[in-house]
Amino acid sequence: MASNRHLGRIISLQSLYEYEFRIKAGDATADIDTIIAKNIEPYAKALGDTEFVYELSKGVVANIEKLDEELRPLAPEWPIDTIAAIDRNVLRIGLYELETRVVPPKVAINEAVELAKAFGSDNSSRFINGVLGTAFKELGLGDDEEKNNGKSDSKKSKSNNEKAKSNKKADA
Repeated sequence: MASNRHLGRIISLQSLYEYEFRIKAGDATADIDTIIAKNIEPYAKALGDTEFVYELSKGVVANIEKLDEELRPLAPEWPIDTIAAIDRNVLRIGLYELETRVVPPKVAINEAVELAKAFGSDNSSRFINGVLGTAFKELGLGDDEEKNNGKSDSKKSKSNNEKAKSNKKADA
């Protein structure tokens, strides 16, 4: 069965939101594994790859302080604690996926934007896109991709120049 990573990200977001809410409320029994298991249960058949949800959610929780520190300068007008909990967790998921390179950067950003459209406020998707786009550029997360694109873009330019020259010859 093919995995449904979009559904996995939704479950991860739901689990991170619940985990953060319970921790802030002083719930000493809040356990990310238990929360994920409860949230996966209704979707296990449709999801397929449940390990993805565990890895993503536990990875975000394990790196939450680091992710928040990296997010602070990317949205200086919005202190991390004042960002809506859904948006904050979408940003954490997106940044974590950008840094771990499990999926291509554009996919990580697009998936975060889609989560924001579905679960955030009216302006959440633009905010998420702006912050993660800035993270991609400023944190050097796109260095490998830029090198690869630079090579392919120069090849494309040469190919396009050659086509233009042959078209001019054909016209003459």
